[in-house]
Amino acid sequence: MAANPPPRAAPTAGAKTLLGPQIEERFVDTFERGEPGPDWNVTGSGWSIKEGRLCVSSAHNHPAWLRRRLPTNARIEFEATSASPEGDLKVEVWGDGLSAATGNSYTNASSYLVIFGGWKNSLHVLARLDEHGADRKALHVEPGETDPRAQPVLPDRAYRFKIERTDGKTVRYFVDEIEILSFKDPSPLLGEGHEHFAFNDWQVPACFDNLTITPLKS
Repeated sequence: MAANPPPRAAPTAGAKTLLGPQIEERFVDTFERGEPGPDWNVTGSGWSIKEGRLCVSSAHNHPAWLRRRLPTNARIEFEATSASPEGDLKVEVWGDGLSAATGNSYTNASSYLVIFGGWKNSLHVLARLDEHGADRKALHVEPGETDPRAQPVLPDRAYRFKIERTDGKTVRYFVDEIEILSFKDPSPLLGEGHEHFAFNDWQVPACFDNLTITPLKS
């Protein structure tokens, strides 16, 4: 008997209150200003603009959500830098624009979670709703590994991320043009409650820059 598909997450109550306009043309944010600004719903402390980058430390899974709504299929590109040898660069895609962790473990997200060098630089992860979920895709990281997909995050290096969904169900993420992981979802996160992007963080000092979101045809 085939395994049951993972549950579809329910839209967060009141999500409409913070919905911004749908992204119908290429959207760019270079963070060349003094504050995150009205396009961003910052759900916790520690977020600020520093030298033209959106930076954070010890957010403890209280992300900065982009209020503008993602289309079903999109390409999301940005630069991310960790100032720590623990790595741990994290973003959320196709979430509700409001949610933050309610406990120490982020098991109740509204999105797909992209984690590069998580758990003290031991794992790269692509997860659905629960970063610890049994259905998550994960790669073990090893120092000195020759496979570029399994190398740890280096501190103070700017990595170029690309995350995309082109078929309404498969999320793929790349770093420096190398595909790290993909997740083909039998019950994809779509529609109200699953239309937003966020930068996130647990503890390390991290900065993000040069966000570009490009709508893709279905």
